[in-house]
Amino acid sequence: MPRTEHTSRRTRRLMGAVAFTAVLIGTAVTVPAAHAATPQVTVDLGRSTGAVMHGANGTLYGLSDDGVPGDELVAPLHMTTVIQKAPDGAQHPNGDALAVKAGYDRNGGGEVHIYMQDVYAQWPYENLGLSDYLAKVDTMVRKVAARPDSGDFVWVPFNEPDGNWYPGLGSSDSTKYTNALNSFRSDWTTVYRKIRSIIPDARIAGPNETRYDGRLMDDFYPWAKANGVLPDVTTWHELGPGSLSDFESHLAAYRTIEKKAGIAELPVSINEYGNRRDQSVPGQMIQWMSMFERNKVYADQAYWNIAGNLNDNAAQTNIPNGTWWLLRWYAGLTGNTVELTPPQRNVVDTVQGIASLDSGRRQAQVLLGGASGTVDTVIRNVPKSFGTKVNVTVERTGWSGYEGAAAAPGVVSRTTASVAANGTVTVPLTGLDAMSAYRVTVNPAGSSAPAAASLPWSASYEAESAAITGGTVYSQGSLSNPYGFATSGTKDVGSLNQPTSKVAFTVDVPKTGAYDLKVFYGNQSGGPATQTLTVDGGSPRTLTYGSTLNWTYRATASVPVSLTAGRHTLTLAKGVNEVTLDKIEVTSSTPPDAVYPAAYADISGSPSYDYAAEGVSGAGALVLDTHDKAAFDVYAPADGYYTMHADYASTGDGTLSLDGATAVTLPATQGRVTDHTVRLYLSAGNNRVTAAVPGKGSVSLRDLRVTGAAGTEGVTTYEAESASLAGTAAASANSWASGGKFVGYVGKGAGNTLTFQVNAPKAGRYVMNVRYTNNELAGSGNYNTNVVSRAADITVNGTAQRVMFRNSYSWSNFWDLPVPVTLKAGTNTVSFGNPAAYTPDIDKVTVAPLNG
Repeated sequence: MPRTEHTSRRTRRLMGAVAFTAVLIGTAVTVPAAHAATPQVTVDLGRSTGAVMHGANGTLYGLSDDGVPGDELVAPLHMTTVIQKAPDGAQHPNGDALAVKAGYDRNGGGEVHIYMQDVYAQWPYENLGLSDYLAKVDTMVRKVAARPDSGDFVWVPFNEPDGNWYPGLGSSDSTKYTNALNSFRSDWTTVYRKIRSIIPDARIAGPNETRYDGRLMDDFYPWAKANGVLPDVTTWHELGPGSLSDFESHLAAYRTIEKKAGIAELPVSINEYGNRRDQSVPGQMIQWMSMFERNKVYADQAYWNIAGNLNDNAAQTNIPNGTWWLLRWYAGLTGNTVELTPPQRNVVDTVQGIASLDSGRRQAQVLLGGASGTVDTVIRNVPKSFGTKVNVTVERTGWSGYEGAAAAPGVVSRTTASVAANGTVTVPLTGLDAMSAYRVTVNPAGSSAPAAASLPWSASYEAESAAITGGTVYSQGSLSNPYGFATSGTKDVGSLNQPTSKVAFTVDVPKTGAYDLKVFYGNQSGGPATQTLTVDGGSPRTLTYGSTLNWTYRATASVPVSLTAGRHTLTLAKGVNEVTLDKIEVTSSTPPDAVYPAAYADISGSPSYDYAAEGVSGAGALVLDTHDKAAFDVYAPADGYYTMHADYASTGDGTLSLDGATAVTLPATQGRVTDHTVRLYLSAGNNRVTAAVPGKGSVSLRDLRVTGAAGTEGVTTYEAESASLAGTAAASANSWASGGKFVGYVGKGAGNTLTFQVNAPKAGRYVMNVRYTNNELAGSGNYNTNVVSRAADITVNGTAQRVMFRNSYSWSNFWDLPVPVTLKAGTNTVSFGNPAAYTPDIDKVTVAPLNG
C-alpha cells in the first residue's frame, strides 16, 4: 500500500486538430535547419515481442463488492489479476477476496492475489506476534482450501515488510538490517510452510517491499532457494514518478540475481504502481502500462483513495471515465505485441506506447500518449496480407477527471492510405494533449473511402488564468508533487466561499450556435452545491454540482449554452455550498453519431473478417456464424431511449442482447445490406451489447450506430414516498430528492421494507433505475477513505436478487443505478429490504421496457 494580477489569458486546446496524412517513407523529405525534426514513434510490425499479455490491467482494491464496479465496466477489461484483502479481513470494510470472486469470475477474471496481512485493522499493521498471525493465516487458508477454485488464489504473506513489521530492512545500519533480515527470513519460512501445509500446491508471492531493493533481493532469493521457500511470483512496488525511468533497470537487476542463483525466471508482479497524479489520466497511465506490457510483467494500480472504482477509473458503478476507455483499448489488443520505439525511452512524461499485430484478424493497433505537441507514428513492415491500401482510424480519449463521465473515444479521423513500396505508412499526429491517449488502428481498406470523421470543435480554459474574485489559486498534483491529485495545468481555484466569490472566463467561439459548457470541479461541502452561471452578464442560471470524494477529486458538470461567434464572458458565482474550479471546456454540441465498428468488437468464437465490405467506419465487416459472439461497448450520456442502427447483411437471423436478455432480432436479409433500426433503452454509462447468431446462417455485421438524444416516452416513474412502507421504513424531506422526499430506514430487520406496485404493459425484460443515496463510512485509514456499499435485496414477484449500491459521498447526493428485471404483464410487486443491514435511502424508481 502506498502512503500517502488577473488576466483572461486563454489556454485553448483544439480537440479536432489531430490530422492524418499518409506519407511514403521512401520519399526524400527536407527539414528546414531552423526546425527540429518531428519526434517519431516507430512501430515495426515485422518484429514480434511475444503474445499480448494484458498484464498491466490489474487492480488493488479496484473491486469492493460483487457488482461494484458493475459488470458493464469489469467484463470489457479482461483483468488478469486483482489484489484483495484476506477473507474476513479488517483492514478495510470491503474488498474481501471471497466476496468479489463470483463477480470477478462472471466477468472473465484471472487470478486473485490475497494481501494476507490485511486481516489486521490498523495501518501500519498491528504486530501482535507471529503466533497471532499464524492463527489468522490458518483460518483464512483453510477457508479458501475448501473451495473448488482454490487454485485461482495467490497468497501474499507480507505487504511492505520494509515499512511494517521489519523496518530495519530499509536501514543503512548494517546491524539493524541484518537483524531485520534474519527475523523476516524466519517468519517468511514459518508462514510459507503453514500455507503449504494446508494447500500443498499453493502459489505464494513476495517479498513485496515498498520499492525495489537490490540488497534485500540479493540476500533473499539465493537463501529462499536453498531453504525451499522460494516465491512462485516475485512482487514489489513501483510508486514514485522515478519508476517510469528506473523500472527496467530494476527488472534487469532482479533477473541477474535470479540467473546468478540458478533460479528459472519467475513471473513478476508489480502489485502496486502509479501515483494520484497518474490515475484517471490517460496520458499518464499509458506510460506505465506500456512499460509493463513491453517487459511482460503483471502490474496492479495502487489503491490511493476508495475501493470499488477500479483505482479511480470508474466514475460511478457503470459509468466510465477517460482512462477506463484506455483500459478497454488495452484489453482489445490481440495477437502479438510488436516492437515500438518511442522518441525517448524511460523518460518521465514523454510519449510512450504499445503496439500489436493480429495477423489472423489483419489488424494492427497502436496506443500512445504522454506529451503534448506533434509526433509522427511510423508503422513499418505492414504485412502484404493487408494489401496496398489500408484503412487508418485515429481516436482520442481525454481526461474527464476522476469522476467525470467519459463518452466513447472520439474519432479524430478515418482515412484510406497507400502503403509505400517498403511496407510503411506514417500517421502524423499534431496538437496532442498530454493528458489524453490515442489509438491508431490499421486494417485492409475496402472498396470505397470511409465516412469522414473529426472531433467537434472544443477549447479549454484554466480557472487559475481567469478573473478571480474571492478565491485562491492552489497548486495540485504534478511531477514534483506526485501524491497530489491530477489537475489540469497543475493548479485550481478554491476557497470560493465568500458571498462575492466568482470566476469569470473569457472564451472565444468560432461560430454562432449551441455549445456544451463542461466544468471540472471538486465538492467536499457535504452535499450538492450550486453556482450561478451568467453569459455576458445576462440572465442567471443555476448549475448544480454533485458531491465528490474531496475538494481535488475532479468530477464534471455540464450545461448547454447558446453563444454567438466571437468573445464572451462566462461567469460562475457562488450559490449554495462551495466548490473548487479546475477548468472549463466549451464544445460544439453537434457531435457526429456514435459509430462502433464491428471489426473492433470484443469477440469470442472464431468469426472471420471481410474488409471489402463497405460501412460507415471503413473498418470492414465481422462475419459471425453459430457460436460466434461480438460484444460492443456502447456509451449513453443519460438514461433513456436511443435509436440504434445495425448495418449488416445476413443469411440467417441474428440477435443483439443487452442486460442478459435478447433486445433485438436482426432478421435474415438474403445477403442484402440492411440498416436495421430499433428503439433501445440504454443506461447512462457503458452498455454491453452482444451480437450473436442463435441458429443457422451467418451475419456480416459492419457497424452499430447510436443516434439522437435520450428519450423518456414509455418510462414510468414511481416515487418512494408513495409506495408501501412497512416497519421502520419512513419518508423524510430532502430538497435534493425528486418530489422533495425520500424513504430511509429500510432494512435491518425482515419487516422493514419498501414495496412498489409496478405496472408493465407486457411481459418481458425491463430496466428499473433506482435513484438512491448512500454515505455510510467505516472510518478512514492513513490515506484511504473507507466508503461502504449498501446492499438491498430486491424482490420481484417473489424472486429476489441482491444488489450493491456504491457510496455516493453525501446523504443528499442521489445517484441512479440500473437494475435489469423481468416483469409479467399487469401489476408486479417489487420490494426492497435487507434483514441484516440498512439499504440505501431510496428516492424513486423508473421502469422502462428494454426494447421501446
